[in-house]
Amino acid sequence: MSEGPPTPISHRAQSSPARRRIAIAVIVGTVAVAALTAAAFTTDVLSPRSGVQAGSLSSSSSTAPEATPSTEATPSASPATSSPPDGKCSRPGSASPEVRVTDVNVGVRVTGYGRESDTEPLPMAIASRPDGGSWLAWLGTNNRVYLGRLDCNDQLVGTPTSFDGIDLQDVQADDTGGVVLLTRRGNCGNGQLCGGSSSPCNTMHMIRFDDSGQQVWERQVTNLSGSRAGYDNGARFIWWYQHHGRLASDGSNYAAYFGVAITVQNGSCVDIHQGDRMQVVSANGSLVSGLRDSFDVGCSHSWTTRIVWDPRTSRFAMVCATDNNCRIAQPRPYRTVASGTCDGTLFGGDLVLAKSSGYWTAWSQGGQVRLEHFTTGASDGTIRTGARSSHPHLVSYSSGLMLLAWESGSSMAAQAYDAGSGDTVGSQFTVGVRDHNYLAFKAYPDGSVAYPAAGSTNTSIRIARVMPLNT
Repeated sequence: MSEGPPTPISHRAQSSPARRRIAIAVIVGTVAVAALTAAAFTTDVLSPRSGVQAGSLSSSSSTAPEATPSTEATPSASPATSSPPDGKCSRPGSASPEVRVTDVNVGVRVTGYGRESDTEPLPMAIASRPDGGSWLAWLGTNNRVYLGRLDCNDQLVGTPTSFDGIDLQDVQADDTGGVVLLTRRGNCGNGQLCGGSSSPCNTMHMIRFDDSGQQVWERQVTNLSGSRAGYDNGARFIWWYQHHGRLASDGSNYAAYFGVAITVQNGSCVDIHQGDRMQVVSANGSLVSGLRDSFDVGCSHSWTTRIVWDPRTSRFAMVCATDNNCRIAQPRPYRTVASGTCDGTLFGGDLVLAKSSGYWTAWSQGGQVRLEHFTTGASDGTIRTGARSSHPHLVSYSSGLMLLAWESGSSMAAQAYDAGSGDTVGSQFTVGVRDHNYLAFKAYPDGSVAYPAAGSTNTSIRIARVMPLNT
């Protein structure tokens, strides 16, 4: 399907979840989560319950790495728990899912959930370490993104570090550290808009950190610089409109896939469009241009950008939700995965590898959650799940399974599925933490999965871990 020129966001009414808001300047502030009462580092074990079974534009994207910012120490956490003899976490499996919830006192105020919209800042993210521990990232209320290490029991060890940032996007880990994706303030400049208002003009950055959480390098993956501001032709920047992003790694390079603002000259003024952008950064912090499936602009207009590395094809696979023919789509080449409707309820969940070949993605339309299996184009298998939700989550789970989760009252509900056939496995169960529309579960080497959520106080974060299944 052809795309055609996108209508500038600053000139049009909205029709997707983001598009229900009037296109005016919105500078998102942080909202502290309301203080609750509970002790830090408590762990609850929940038993499963019976339930229902359920247009492409181009520009330069190269900028030099910026100066390393200073890190800010936070209060030291509790002493580390003892590590397993081989140094790796090995969590026991069971015949049915077991959920463990740990409340982690991080010592600083954490940005609250706010309205959980696609334009609000993300409060927290978690990454699986190769040894089975975690890196936990969270957004403070002081324009800092914090990073702390969790042990096998999901408790904070050592002293967290922090980086300059007004929004957190994602965090991923490897053998020697990891990468956090975050947003910083930028400059719109003096360019003339053709109409409407579209500030702010922020920047997106990868921050490489070592195994102690200290910064190694950083790389901007938008393209603002001293000579290019947000309202200059060809700029790619982060604005109030849908701009969240995700990370993936091939084991050496890291890829960031995120929503982006697109500045296009229109006579004596500029229009601001919206799409998405994928950039790959090498192990030494250099942009990998033209390789590994990177692109300047993919889907337009775009939201819920999802990415995964597929070692079977040696490619990064991606999907977006887009109001270009109102669908879940692959960005390059632009191909429909599942057809939807632009009624304000089209939402893309997450993307995981299928058992043998292809992928599964979760998405929702009209509050009905679906799972789609696809390879290089249109879905070849659709599952209409028993979940009624607007914002589903999907993650690889245990051996050959995947876990679908969604909001259910003040908690979350979850159901395991076979990652090959798509059949349900076992019964629906409860994950006893508060859902957030845009946060993600992460898969772990031992088959468990973890989800970061609002804590018992405004200085704590709850880690919900679904223990592995014996399959």
